[in-house]
Amino acid sequence: MRVAVVGAGAAGCFCSIELKRRLPDVTIDVFEKDRKPLAKVAITGGGRCNLTNSFEGVSSLKEVYPRGDKLIRRVFSTFDHKDTMAWFEREGVKLTIQEDKCVFPASQDAMEIVNLLTTLMRRLGVRIQTNHKVESVKALLGEYDAVVVTAGGRPRESDLGIFEGLDLELVPPVPSLFTFNLPDSPVRELMGTVVEDVTTGLSGTSFKASGPLLITHWGMSGPAILKLSSRAARYLADSGYDATLLVNWTGGKDAGTVREELIQTASTNPLRHIYNSHPERIPSRLWSYLLSKSKIREDSKWAEAGQKGLNRLAETLTNDTYHIKGQSRFKEEFVTCGGVALSNINLNTLECKNHPGLYFAGETLDVDAVTGGFNLQAAWSTGYRVAVSIAEK
Repeated sequence: MRVAVVGAGAAGCFCSIELKRRLPDVTIDVFEKDRKPLAKVAITGGGRCNLTNSFEGVSSLKEVYPRGDKLIRRVFSTFDHKDTMAWFEREGVKLTIQEDKCVFPASQDAMEIVNLLTTLMRRLGVRIQTNHKVESVKALLGEYDAVVVTAGGRPRESDLGIFEGLDLELVPPVPSLFTFNLPDSPVRELMGTVVEDVTTGLSGTSFKASGPLLITHWGMSGPAILKLSSRAARYLADSGYDATLLVNWTGGKDAGTVREELIQTASTNPLRHIYNSHPERIPSRLWSYLLSKSKIREDSKWAEAGQKGLNRLAETLTNDTYHIKGQSRFKEEFVTCGGVALSNINLNTLECKNHPGLYFAGETLDVDAVTGGFNLQAAWSTGYRVAVSIAEK
């Protein structure tokens, strides 16, 4: 039996290892257009490889997989995050779970994962052909008994030409993990400022996210922004990345609650300067900026703020607005929303309904996640599921 795997990323390499272990006599050719396999794995997590997540606190897969949660639920029944952690630990990789529930190798070195997978492929006899760009999946179907497409996200619609002649439903690709440009906002002068618990949203929509927020020289980043960009990827693309960002600096409290807290502070400390009474969660530089935005002087005392001043401050703290105009790639960890529509495949086997022997795994599918190790987990799980499906068939 001969199997072609298109793409030597996380899903492709993992799939080839598991398939070769189940069918030692199968011939597997992995085609990779780049010079080295697993290039994206080598840089994920800032070069530390955030290979999965503990999923602690995740009540619904929809929270972390804006697209494809039903498929993920299916493949998790075969191989989930706990199985992933056990798999790598059996191969000698010590893991560590951070406070934010992200799972990394204890070495904090992504190359430990890259070297492990490439060593296993070489030892098992999987053939990797780098600098080999596959132009047509249809052509491979005539040469191999099975073809597995794990070519990653296709950032440009022209990249979907690889599927020409297969009559597949394809979802136009757009970025789904990016930071926000705020070219007109003076908040950028606070670059480097981090607020640990922030809630973000987009005006006029139900999209929301929470987590740490980082102010940068171009705008805003951090998990609270990256999660929002993922959940609202299609909306933001359709709007030309021109939208109104809502920021709640209090971690989700409503304006009424915050107003009462401010009134209490003012009545308890009437002669104290407002600047010296900033909430612990808000850094002093940001507090100064928010006071100015609320038209309250730094040197004023709480007794001088007045009811209107406190109302404005409560509104700024809970419903601060910024004009998004453009997006920037998050380091090199770009993720694509779109690709091969899930309507094309059997969700239990990941085999194409109209082309027996053709399988899809990883980000080639219209499946993507928020930041935090969830995208790599989708790659491990779907790659594993395809290996099992081919072996069972």
